[in-house]
Amino acid sequence: MPRIQLTGTLICANEEQAAIVLTHLPRHVELTRAESGCIRFDVTPTADPLVWDVAELFATAEAFRAHQERVAASEWGAATAGIERKYTIVELAD
Repeated sequence: MPRIQLTGTLICANEEQAAIVLTHLPRHVELTRAESGCIRFDVTPTADPLVWDVAELFATAEAFRAHQERVAASEWGAATAGIERKYTIVELAD
């Protein structure tokens, strides 16, 4: 089964959105890294305080789908719903 890789950026429109990310990000990272099938999950700040780099790697498409479903129903998902994301998702052959 191919692994699923997501890369891209989380882009806040203003300092208020950035504060929301900073408040909710630690728990989001903790919960995601604990998910079955999560190989890598990093959200790192850039030189721009309104932008974060995002890098995810999941063992299977099913694990990635489960992650997306959990996030959509989570506190992180609700709090950050209005924040722009520019992601690329690819399948990686083993």
